[in-house]
Amino acid sequence: MGNLVILDRDGVINEDSDAYIKSPAEWRPIPGSLEAIARLNRAGFLVAIATNQSGVGRGLFDLRTLTAIHTRMRRELAAVGGRVDAIFFCSHSPEAQCHCRKPQPGLLQEIKERFQIPLDDVPAIGDSLRDLQAAQAAGAMPMLVLTGKGPAARLQAEAMGIPVHRDLACAVQAIIEAS
Repeated sequence: MGNLVILDRDGVINEDSDAYIKSPAEWRPIPGSLEAIARLNRAGFLVAIATNQSGVGRGLFDLRTLTAIHTRMRRELAAVGGRVDAIFFCSHSPEAQCHCRKPQPGLLQEIKERFQIPLDDVPAIGDSLRDLQAAQAAGAMPMLVLTGKGPAARLQAEAMGIPVHRDLACAVQAIIEAS
């Protein structure tokens, strides 16, 4: 295992919404997820987030609001002894055809460059097929959680031989046991 773990945000760390998380008040952690990140920190892992945030590109909220959402997440994480070392996001709409929007590997490649860590043995945990595809394209180790949109991707993940976990806490347990 590398000493880095990459997480998707919506549906992995916090409850997801088809209407987007548009304000700090709408950001609600999935039970156990913040404590799971703190466990990774205590075990010596760096934690980076790679998240599509097309709500910005669609004009549903602005970058100041996205920063406020992340400030709330960081504050709630700190309250349980956890931290995120970096947050990478794609603010483009799907129509932009950018390189950073998952399932493209751009965000993960940015993380690789920032931390100067090869991604071969880096777990990348997501709740959607596009998270898994981005991880594979970047050479990371995809893992699916069954929170958020996870159940819809379960059969494909299993067919691809990708580990499936109930939630972030279970995925983190597996990572720590394997390290």
